[in-house]
Amino acid sequence: MLVKRETLIPTSYSVILAVSGTHLINDLIQFLLPALYPVFKSQYSLNYFQLGLLTLAQQITACILQPLMGLYGDIKPKPYTLAVSLGVVAVGIVMLATANSFPLLLLAAIVLGTGSALFHPEASRVCRMASGGKLGFAQSSFQVGGNVGTALGPLAAALFVLPLGQISTVWFGLFAVLGVIILLWVARWFSNHQRIMQSTAAPQITLPQMPRKRLIFAFAIIGALLLSKFVYIETFKSYYAFFLIEKFGLGIQEAQTMLFVFLGAVAVGTFVGGPVGDRIGRRKVIWVSIVGALPFALILPHANLMGTIALSIFVGLILASAFSAIVVYAQELLPQKVGMVSGFVFGFAFGVGALGAAALGALADQVGMQQMYNYMSILLCLGFLTIFLPDIE
Repeated sequence: MLVKRETLIPTSYSVILAVSGTHLINDLIQFLLPALYPVFKSQYSLNYFQLGLLTLAQQITACILQPLMGLYGDIKPKPYTLAVSLGVVAVGIVMLATANSFPLLLLAAIVLGTGSALFHPEASRVCRMASGGKLGFAQSSFQVGGNVGTALGPLAAALFVLPLGQISTVWFGLFAVLGVIILLWVARWFSNHQRIMQSTAAPQITLPQMPRKRLIFAFAIIGALLLSKFVYIETFKSYYAFFLIEKFGLGIQEAQTMLFVFLGAVAVGTFVGGPVGDRIGRRKVIWVSIVGALPFALILPHANLMGTIALSIFVGLILASAFSAIVVYAQELLPQKVGMVSGFVFGFAFGVGALGAAALGALADQVGMQQMYNYMSILLCLGFLTIFLPDIE
C-alpha cells in the first residue's frame, strides 16, 4: 500500500471549488429527470414501474461505465474527460426536453447517465489530487456540490420547469456548457499537476498490502452498506413527492418543495461527514450514520405532515454523512487504484439504488406508496454490518 505523493502538495481550494461547482451542475441536470416524474406520469400515462425504469436506465449506465472509466483513468489519465462528460450531459438534457414518448425518455435517460458516468470517477480523482492530504474535506466538498445540485432539482422543477413545461428543460443545457468551460480550466490544472508529479522526486512510503481475501470481504461489506443507503435514498428521491401527495393530498409544487427540504438536509449531512471523518475516523462516521438514521426512518411513514418533514430532515442529515467517509475509506483500501475504486463506489451506488427504486416502484404499484415506505426502512438494518469493516486507521 502506498502513501500517494499528492498528500505532499498544498491543498488547491480553487480546484476543489471548481469541481464541486461542476458537480452541482451535473447533478442538478441529472435530477431534472426524476423531478419531472409527476409530469411524465400524467402526460404519458406511465406507472410507477415505468418511472423506476427511467431511473434504472439513467443509473445503470453509470453502474456499468464508471468502474471501467475509473480503471482506464488509473492506467491512462485523460484530463479532458471531465469537459467531455458535461458535453454529453448537455446533449442528454436537450433530448429530455424534446422527448415525446416513453422510449425517447428512456434514451435521454441513458445519455444523461453516460455523461454522469464519465464525470464522477475523474472528478473524484481530481479532488483527491487537490486535497493536500485533507481527503475527507476534499471528498465531502465534492459530494456536497452534487447534493446541492440534486436539492435544487425539484426546486427548479417547481418554480421553472413545471409551470413552463417539459421543453423548458432545454435551457439547463446552458449550465452544462458553462460546466464544460470550467472543466477545461480544471483539465489544464490536471495536466500541470501531472507534470509536477513526474518531475518531483517526492518519497513514497510503502506499507504492507492488505491480504486479498480481506480486501474482498471489506468491499463486500462496503457494497452492502451502499445498497442500504442508496436504495433508500434513491427510492426516497424518486417517490417522496408521490408519498406526500397520496398521504397528505399536497399539490405537485408543494410536494417538490418538501423534496427540496429533504435533499437540502442530505447536502448538509454530506458536507459534515467528510471533515468529521478526518478527525474521528471514517469507520465511526459510517457506523453512526447508517444505523443512526434507522429509528427516524422507521417512524417517518406513521407521522403527520409536520412530523414527516422533520423526520425526513433528520434522516437526510444523518444518512448522508456516510458517503464521503465510504468513498475515502474505499480509496484507502486500494490507494494505487483511486479511479477504479471511485468508479466502483459511485457506479455500484447509482446502479443498486436505481435497481432498488425500480423494484420498490413495482412494489408500490401493488401495495401502495405508504406501505412501500414502511418496507424500505428495513434496508437500513444492513448498517449493522459496519462492525465487520477492517479498522485500517
